[in-house]
Amino acid sequence: MFSGSIVALVTPFNASGLDEIAIKRLVRFHLDHGTHGIVPTGTTGESPTLTPKEQARVIELVVSEVSGEIPVIAGAGSNNTAEAIALTQQALKFGADGVLHAMGYYNRPSQEGIYQHFLALNNAVNLPILTYNIPARAIVDIEPETMARLSRLSNVMGVKDATCDMTRPIRERLLIHDKFDFLSGEDGTAVSYNAQGGTGCISVTANIAPSLCAEMQTACLNGNFSRALEIQTRLMPLHQALFKEPSPAGVKYACSLLGLCESFCRLPMVELGVETKFLIEAAMEGLG
Repeated sequence: MFSGSIVALVTPFNASGLDEIAIKRLVRFHLDHGTHGIVPTGTTGESPTLTPKEQARVIELVVSEVSGEIPVIAGAGSNNTAEAIALTQQALKFGADGVLHAMGYYNRPSQEGIYQHFLALNNAVNLPILTYNIPARAIVDIEPETMARLSRLSNVMGVKDATCDMTRPIRERLLIHDKFDFLSGEDGTAVSYNAQGGTGCISVTANIAPSLCAEMQTACLNGNFSRALEIQTRLMPLHQALFKEPSPAGVKYACSLLGLCESFCRLPMVELGVETKFLIEAAMEGLG
């Protein structure tokens, strides 16, 4: 269902809370520049700092502005299964095309616990689910055998893979025989992941370089990996600069340079240092 360049959308704030005008501006920016899908209220969207009301409003605004042109995959993850179900029901209510679920952080469930979490989600809400495998943040790894079990659930459609393990898509494809979306969750390895069988990337860099990210992913989908590598080589300084300090401070600063939104992040994210700002500016100038 989901492929290509899918942006992990930042959440713009202003002095009074959500910057709703900027949210709509960001969505239009992506529709105009070829982005293939949008993930609001994920970790790049600072979901841990959003109130329930704010999270619902962001999803509602994005779905309304997209108006069916591209898929909207709402971030709805939680380490509390009951809360994850409630967030998924909320995403369905506002018309999202799917949900993205990270889980495991702090609780550290077993592989069986991970499976039971997604089984409960699958049985509670009829909405396409992407698992989000990011051991560096979630503490636990969804192992290939568990991913194969999850793939057999009716609503689990794919994975956002941020393991940085380039063997994963092949190892998982050997175990998964039905259609399954393999999406990279790491900009720096997006082309490598696709070369191993991936079908796209949920991207931070796409917030500010949507046309290049979309062109790169389209090249991969068409089997033109030489062109994809050319674009990835051009983008790499920007990938590196954006993650010099904890995300999404870098990408929100970059968005502010383009006049898309303010650079403000909520605590515990803090303003970038001068050196990182310089690196981001230089990388953006290098891309024109």
